[in-house]
Amino acid sequence: MKFQIKPSSTTNIEKLSTDCLICTTSSLPKLKLPKNTLEYIKNIITQEELHLDSNINKSILLFNVPNLNATRLLLISTGKEHKLSDFQFISLIKNIHSNFNKYNITNITLCLNNVHINNRNFNWQFYQTIIDLQNHLYTFDKYKSKKSNNKNLTNKIINIDFIINSQDLAAAKLVLPYALAVTSACKFTKDLGNTPPNICTTTFMAKSALDLSKTSSKIKLTILEKKDLEKLNMGAFLAVSQGSPQPPKLICLEYNGHKSNNKKTKTSPIVLVGKGITFDTGGISLKPANSMLGMKYDMSGAATVLGLIHFAIEMNLNLNIVGIIAVAENMPGGTASRPEDVVTTMSGLTVEILNTDAEGRLILCEALTYCKKFNPKAVIDIATLTGACIVALGTHYSGLFSNKQELADQLIAAGNISCDKVWQFPITEEYHKQLDSNIADIANIGGPNAGSITAACFLEKFAENYNWAHLDIAGTATIIEGKFHNATGRPVPLLAQYLVEQANFKNHIK
Repeated sequence: MKFQIKPSSTTNIEKLSTDCLICTTSSLPKLKLPKNTLEYIKNIITQEELHLDSNINKSILLFNVPNLNATRLLLISTGKEHKLSDFQFISLIKNIHSNFNKYNITNITLCLNNVHINNRNFNWQFYQTIIDLQNHLYTFDKYKSKKSNNKNLTNKIINIDFIINSQDLAAAKLVLPYALAVTSACKFTKDLGNTPPNICTTTFMAKSALDLSKTSSKIKLTILEKKDLEKLNMGAFLAVSQGSPQPPKLICLEYNGHKSNNKKTKTSPIVLVGKGITFDTGGISLKPANSMLGMKYDMSGAATVLGLIHFAIEMNLNLNIVGIIAVAENMPGGTASRPEDVVTTMSGLTVEILNTDAEGRLILCEALTYCKKFNPKAVIDIATLTGACIVALGTHYSGLFSNKQELADQLIAAGNISCDKVWQFPITEEYHKQLDSNIADIANIGGPNAGSITAACFLEKFAENYNWAHLDIAGTATIIEGKFHNATGRPVPLLAQYLVEQANFKNHIK
């Protein structure tokens, strides 16, 4: 798919050869169309009693409009005030997709100039348009015998042209490569998440990391195998995987993008830690059959980390980033760990496993201990960790927990800018008490109350020596559409925004 920017000052709208010209009621008057063309459109709106001025996001699709070379004109209302909320603008892009998805369209032209969004600049609007269009156009048909079918015409989109006002051209050229890098990273992440669990095994994840490392000389790859984890005394990690024939792996990708003036001094990296349970049955604490549907996505945190390393390479970010992904399969085999087993972690803390379905925190705690060796500037772990987070926030916000408010504030701000939002929860001492064990130093669950908080409290015990944040993406990493699950690519947009801000990349999205 090809995206092009065309200046409005030198583009003759009447003569544009496109399958569909898309504009809004606020941008239409600025297109300098012939008087009889505007009157024709106005008459259609009046005859159909569309009341576009009072109905935000109502649309009309017109064919053979006088004096327009475009095959179709899609007109979408921005309401009387022409000021939209973030949600209304995102719904507008969804409206665009739902219209051209019905027809055999290969080329579209977007003219969304003069659309005003509350507290947002043009850069944000342009960025969000690309992100949302790419999300709607995403397909995953790798394992279908027929790669295309007539019911999914979005596969046929070839060109998307943007008509941009002269004063916004420089900004559009700056934002476009950033937006495309984010969508590329999202696709990378979604493809991994959507891959079937019999294919996306722990070895497959390691191979994906290896392939990614080969795309840049700035990447150093280390893969720790089971014997290495045993030497490091990662008892909690090993307990999760011991019921499965799939070998556990701790995969580390070091992206060295920061050029220091002092060759002897290496800038402290930002460390991203991803949960990579390639399939989660719950282990001996077996899930009900219906609850296992979608459990191939329990490696979404790991997929996110790989997607962000892909993003850093594509953007050539001036940062040092370490991506650590802990991968294992949680199965109820004859050698599986049991409820009430006690294991010793790399940190020396002992853990009583009261529920083998609380396995993500057991592999993450080892990764959090391991990442101390990098003297990190900040550590952010990403995990589909708890169903309790879905109960609390649904599918709109990821849960945020942190031991450093400055880091939490940076992530909140990045989420608000990218529309990949987070909501911060407390992790105070009262909640830590719920993890008390009379057998070991700590239990791996804290009871039925505040499940997402006590899970974060468990992780915090292994992140005491650095700035740390935990993102619970259980509700945001996937979307359920009818009987189908699909990966969303979140929280790649959030963390991409955070990373470019740390790298002082001037994308000016607000």
